[in-house]
Amino acid sequence: MSGLSKGVGKVEVALKWDPAPAGAPAHDLDLVAAVFTAEDPHGTPAQLVHFGKRSPDGTITLLRDSRTGQGFGYDEAMTLELDRLAERYTRVVVGVVIQQGGGRVTFGGTAQASVRVSEGYTELLTDDFGGAAEATAATVVEFVRDASGGWTFRPLQRAFDTDPQSFGSLMGTARA
Repeated sequence: MSGLSKGVGKVEVALKWDPAPAGAPAHDLDLVAAVFTAEDPHGTPAQLVHFGKRSPDGTITLLRDSRTGQGFGYDEAMTLELDRLAERYTRVVVGVVIQQGGGRVTFGGTAQASVRVSEGYTELLTDDFGGAAEATAATVVEFVRDASGGWTFRPLQRAFDTDPQSFGSLMGTARA
């Protein structure tokens, strides 16, 4: 890398929410990361990382997966080692999708849902899904490789009304 700015290297995306009310189906929120190549930065993800799956090279890993939101603090966490990603990968989008097994659940119907993006002890972004209250899925942040090879980040708050199976193909699309 040239220059003094190294960009973002290793980040953690952490998700928390409160459990569903007693007697209601569990609220299950999931972190998802989509990795794109320079040839198709807004198309089909080259890699899709979510519960039960990690990136083939081990650079993106879901460390904790909660199905209920029960726990202390952040219940689900994903580590992205952007500085280790192969050069062919130029964009990573991270989002959250709500499982819909027990009936339609939105972010507005999920108590205290929030996501935090941090690098070491530095908090880069927090979001409470206020702009996605009626949605069942939302992107949170995107990381883009710059000309020097470093990674930059920016909030990418887009709401979707979709199922978990379709979210992976939608989350990296260009805005209309």
